[in-house]
Amino acid sequence: MKIKLFPTLNSVEEEDLKGTTAVVIDVLRATSVITTAVYNGCLDVVPVLEIEDALTYKNEEVLLGGERRGFKIEGFDLSNSPLEYNRQNVEGKRIVFTTSNGTRAIIKAKYCDTILIGSMLNAKYLADFVVKNGSDINIICSGTDGNFSIDDFLCAGKIIYEINKLKETDMTDFATLAYLTYMNNRENIFEYLKYASHYKYMMSIGLEEDIKYCFKEDILDVVPYFKDGSIKKYPL
Repeated sequence: MKIKLFPTLNSVEEEDLKGTTAVVIDVLRATSVITTAVYNGCLDVVPVLEIEDALTYKNEEVLLGGERRGFKIEGFDLSNSPLEYNRQNVEGKRIVFTTSNGTRAIIKAKYCDTILIGSMLNAKYLADFVVKNGSDINIICSGTDGNFSIDDFLCAGKIIYEINKLKETDMTDFATLAYLTYMNNRENIFEYLKYASHYKYMMSIGLEEDIKYCFKEDILDVVPYFKDGSIKKYPL
């Protein structure tokens, strides 16, 4: 199995993705939100690029969720906090979702044959799925505003670490670096994470509890996948 890691959304080209399996990561917080919502029984999650796109879906059967600069969008039902996407709020609901980075990465990955949603929350279960599937994978880190994010890099390393526990892989140098970074810091991940600029920004706007939740490991046994415009639970 070959593993290639793209450090940012902007490092991905269409030709890189055709005919491949992709894992999209925006650990703080979009893919953590999506994983949580799917686990808690939402009907599906529809990622869109712009606020205006989301508003066209607005009705009593749909929840609008997302953020800009980390803050809830005016007129939306939910923010980008995974803590809001509990079973009481989302079960049986369609969620239309737009964020600064994560939903853009998901939509850009549309050229892949299979698109999976990755987070710390479901890393072990995602790794088990891709190993059983057997195909080579491209891991796409969304990054922050086009820039590299340590937080996504650590999450990618976690997923690669879990895959390598199950199967020998052929990793690119960047994937290897993510693997080693996670492996060497997994016992005290927050000591490394605190150097991330995105972490510092989220702390500055009061999102410490979201960060703590998003870095809980292997607590949700679900693999969300993106197909035909929406994200659902893969039938494991």
